[in-house]
Amino acid sequence: MSRTMKAVLGVWILVLVGAAGWIGWDAWRGNQPTIGGTFSLTDQDGRTITDADLKGKPTLLYFGYTFCPDVCPTTLLLMESAAEKLGPDGPKKVNLVFITIDPERDTQKLMKGYVGNFGPTIEGLTGTPEQIAAVAKAYRVYYQKVPGKDGGPYLMDHSSIIYLLDRRARFVTHFTDQSKAETIASAVERLL
Repeated sequence: MSRTMKAVLGVWILVLVGAAGWIGWDAWRGNQPTIGGTFSLTDQDGRTITDADLKGKPTLLYFGYTFCPDVCPTTLLLMESAAEKLGPDGPKKVNLVFITIDPERDTQKLMKGYVGNFGPTIEGLTGTPEQIAAVAKAYRVYYQKVPGKDGGPYLMDHSSIIYLLDRRARFVTHFTDQSKAETIASAVERLL
């Protein structure tokens, strides 16, 4: 592994630990975490989706991008696996939402092809750079464009947290990409 890749990996790990620590610190102090908020984005079918559309079912929400080489696809598979553990209709009992942090490349058409690889119920949301910045800020998501190596396409450095929201689209807890599907499913089941 090159020094640059080690440095990028090190920064990514620090960001992930910092974000998890920040959320944990708020919870430990007894503060209601101020995570989440209103948004209006476009799904893979061109429909406008708002936070109000998530109400009625628990939600697993993840921020990533379609060109992500590793953590994003494995995390989306983890979310789908957790939903499947809820029973035969499990994926219909929970909203599975993927919000891009790379709206420059992640168009509606690209999102449609991408999310279809992870299950029929995962919803892919995109929007303008301003819309994405606003929703990322509301969920305390870090992301930054990283130049590609040797003229290759750029990558996106980003936090990797799965957010669990209740039936009213309010933040309940979070998971990392290292969490077990059974653990996530158990937390979702308590909200059903």
